Amino acid sequence: MQRLSGLDAFFLYIETPAMHTHVALTAVLNPGTMPGGYSFERIRDHIASRVHLIPPFRRRVVEVPLRLHHPVWVDDPDFSIDNHVHRVALPSPGGMLELAELTGHLASIPLERSRPLWEMWVIEGVEAGRIALVAKIHHSAMDGAGGAQLMPLFFDLEPDPPAGPAPPSFEPEPAPDRWELLGMAGMERLRGLAGLPSLARRTGEAIGTIRRERRAAGGPSGGTPLTAPRSPFNGPITGERVVAFTRLPLADVKHVKQVLGGTVNDVLLATCALAVRRYLAERGELPDRPMVTACPVSVRADGEQGQANNRLSIMFTPLRTDIGDPVQCLRTTHETALAAKREHEALGNDTLSAWAEVIDPTASRFVSSIYGATGLAAHHRPALSFILSNIPGPPFSVYLAGAEMERAYPMGPVIEGAGLNVTVLSYRDSVDFGFLAAKALVPDVGDLAATVPEAFGQLLAAARQASEQGTRAPAGATR
Repeated sequence: MQRLSGLDAFFLYIETPAMHTHVALTAVLNPGTMPGGYSFERIRDHIASRVHLIPPFRRRVVEVPLRLHHPVWVDDPDFSIDNHVHRVALPSPGGMLELAELTGHLASIPLERSRPLWEMWVIEGVEAGRIALVAKIHHSAMDGAGGAQLMPLFFDLEPDPPAGPAPPSFEPEPAPDRWELLGMAGMERLRGLAGLPSLARRTGEAIGTIRRERRAAGGPSGGTPLTAPRSPFNGPITGERVVAFTRLPLADVKHVKQVLGGTVNDVLLATCALAVRRYLAERGELPDRPMVTACPVSVRADGEQGQANNRLSIMFTPLRTDIGDPVQCLRTTHETALAAKREHEALGNDTLSAWAEVIDPTASRFVSSIYGATGLAAHHRPALSFILSNIPGPPFSVYLAGAEMERAYPMGPVIEGAGLNVTVLSYRDSVDFGFLAAKALVPDVGDLAATVPEAFGQLLAAARQASEQGTRAPAGATR
């Protein structure tokens, strides 16, 4: 038995029929590298042989009586791989549009709470003889960066690696009884609440420091929640999701960074800003002020690498959709990203998780349910424009049961009031973008994804022109 952290539990509390809090990955695989050829059974058996390496994959959530404290993980005595690994055929012609449509359908289905909170779908019939894997796991069990770090547990570095040891026999621990849960929860809850005054004081002091520094500096600052301009991405959502994919060459992204300055992350932020600007301008809905993105930041310490839990914070970053010139957009993005990072560090990496520890399970569920059911997101200034996340992936090829992974599109959840999530994963020599959106707000998310290569093309053209002219990046900007 292991208690969920407050941050892990938070993703359970806020979930509603319209707001699903699982993360997902769509991977395109080449079965031609599988020794002996492709079979669904081989994929399923391979996954089954690795499940024991990731504890949440065999554990289910058990609520504490009276919801006195956060739930606990317990072993699922009825675990069956057939409840979690499924197969489906992609409609003809099996292209990326059809794969995105099917992924959107699967992302619209909440995970079953009575068993371990994950599932994988093997998709057959992908064009050019490929298959795909759509993996879903609840955010309460794993964040995006943690999932990327755990990828080697399911994937191999070669198509036919030496056989490893057989998985140990599964002997689930007995589930705790009601009184054991209540006793432990009561003591832990009291200890957590005892630190609330200190946490409130520390948070208030950090916010005061950020305000003073903003007034003194007078220059770029990080993003501020509840100041985002209204856009088509903001409003009440339903449970239906739509998905789109796109990708960029990593070498070109690095070339832009080297010539124009900034970081790889700055280039990707500026690319998204230019893409969103074009998408909204074509619809006559471009705000005249910068948008505000919520960027999840991994705060996993060295000793926590490879653990399956949530170790993240949120950095609010202005997205300079108000700047049309690509070079100026990138340079301003670099400045505001640095400011956002400084402010995030001032607030503290552990502030979000510390507050999550003391939230009340019943109250947080009630507030989330009422907020969604009454459509309050339509009646106040947006807390943020959308969620934007960048996850580093492996720079080398990986294989699932011998099938080479060729593409990997990550997707994070959307929330009430902000119906778009853009997640970026670098893999081998490409940068893969996964767009997941609430259908009620962004039904044409594919059009938004299609603007990314065009927007990046502006930056790449500027970098090539600067390179030909011998123009150097601003001093200190390249990292």
